[in-house]
Amino acid sequence: MKLLFGADTVPTQVTEGDFVKGDARTLFGKVCDLAAGMDRVIINLECALTESDGAIMKFGPNLKAKPECVNGLKALGVTDVLLSNNHTFDFGTQGFLDTMKTLEDAGLPYTGVGENDTDSRKPYFIEAEGKRIAIINVCEHEYTYAIPGRMGANPFDPFITMQDIRAAKAVSDFVIVVYHGGKEYCRYPSPRLVNLAHEMVYCGASAVLMQHSHCVGCYENFEGGHILYGQGNFNFVYTDVKEEGWYTALLVQLDINKSIDISFHPIYQTETGCDIATGEKAKEILSSFAKRNEQMKDGSWQDGWHEFCMSPDREVYYRSLNDYAKPDEDGRNKQLFAHFLDCEAHTDVWREINKTWNHTNK
Repeated sequence: MKLLFGADTVPTQVTEGDFVKGDARTLFGKVCDLAAGMDRVIINLECALTESDGAIMKFGPNLKAKPECVNGLKALGVTDVLLSNNHTFDFGTQGFLDTMKTLEDAGLPYTGVGENDTDSRKPYFIEAEGKRIAIINVCEHEYTYAIPGRMGANPFDPFITMQDIRAAKAVSDFVIVVYHGGKEYCRYPSPRLVNLAHEMVYCGASAVLMQHSHCVGCYENFEGGHILYGQGNFNFVYTDVKEEGWYTALLVQLDINKSIDISFHPIYQTETGCDIATGEKAKEILSSFAKRNEQMKDGSWQDGWHEFCMSPDREVYYRSLNDYAKPDEDGRNKQLFAHFLDCEAHTDVWREINKTWNHTNK
């Protein structure tokens, strides 16, 4: 069985028309040929498919596209959709319901969402060739996660998610975890991410794929489990993003037989979508990826993580603390600080830039 995983997929102003038309070749180039040889093509849909204007209150963009954009997913051959991310609920309950109905009407099964935080954990299985594959799709705490009494995306929990992995492993041949989290634009995992990924493998995950960072990160094989810390975007066309990592990514192929083998297909953003990287472009993506993978072995990935956290961008965290007590009409000052406390990736940075005396005490 061959599974192909694509990460963040959002029809934008540039690509929405081709998604509506179902012009897969313009949107995905030679990815179409790769997808045609797969048993399943699984993508993270990181926006609401809705005509609603009911954007929720949040920091960051509210992402949506026309429901007809599902035509582009169908034309590519997408078979399964992941919805546990930080944009699924961007247009509230109506946008959320519209997204699910659109996928259901198109015959595209999805996972990672539910009526509440408990229902969002319901298991998702793929069965073929005598194998049963469980997919667990979770996201960090960033606005769209389900809570008691309200629908949303499946929230990661350091205890409950591990329980779900063990329960899935008990009734499946393999478990694949797709974790939507980690610090955006950082090519290295935080120490917390490494620890949780290792624990997921111990609990029974054969592969842990991390999305959300918008750049290619690092890979390691831990105790026989495949862990990818950052896949990059799939089809998410913006032309004015300053971070160079935005424009290249990996498609992940999992070949499942008696075990799971992993391979990576480098892709890059085009003017109309994405395409398979070849020649020098592919070499550049894969060689830098390989260097970071070696850093996972010698421990120097921690230096990369620390350097990222200590960049000038860290000032936004200090400002959030400074502004917390300042009066404002809409409460945004308090909300920004609350958001940094709520979201695991931001808390990871906060802890790195604010070491306690315990780290220097002797």
